[in-house]
Amino acid sequence: MAIILFGVANMDDEESVKDVADGTEQTAATETSSTEESQEEVTQNGNETAEEAAADSNGENDVPIEFQSALNRAQSFSDTMHMSKSGLYDQLTSEYGDQFSTEAAQYAVDNVEADWKENALRKAEDYAETMHMSKAGVYDQLTSEYGEQFIQEEADYAIDNLEK
Repeated sequence: MAIILFGVANMDDEESVKDVADGTEQTAATETSSTEESQEEVTQNGNETAEEAAADSNGENDVPIEFQSALNRAQSFSDTMHMSKSGLYDQLTSEYGDQFSTEAAQYAVDNVEADWKENALRKAEDYAETMHMSKAGVYDQLTSEYGEQFIQEEADYAIDNLEK
């Protein structure tokens, strides 16, 4: 059984952290130096800004598991059911749906990779083909607060690109 102690002791200008499980000792100054070097390498490669690298190394970009789960669920709904942003949010927070917190649902709809206009078009095609609805009926269904909840711009795109 390994016991790991988390703590920092002051030793002049360096902080010493000891991992009891394997008995090794590293200084925070060494870790800081290697972190700064890796941040510079990433920035030089153009993959990430220095601020993003610093945030990552500080753990600021750690996403709670509930937020990750909500995002995965939102991505699935967007990809398979072609839902609107508002529809996704309602599904994720619904007591009859996924029951995510409002914060997790907002994170999910803000970060899901979706083309909302394309989702509206795909949903319009479904209504036109399976329900044999008119364009006016499809538009109403797309924009209704009781329907799909797409915004006007997305619904307009869908109707304009719906095959005749």
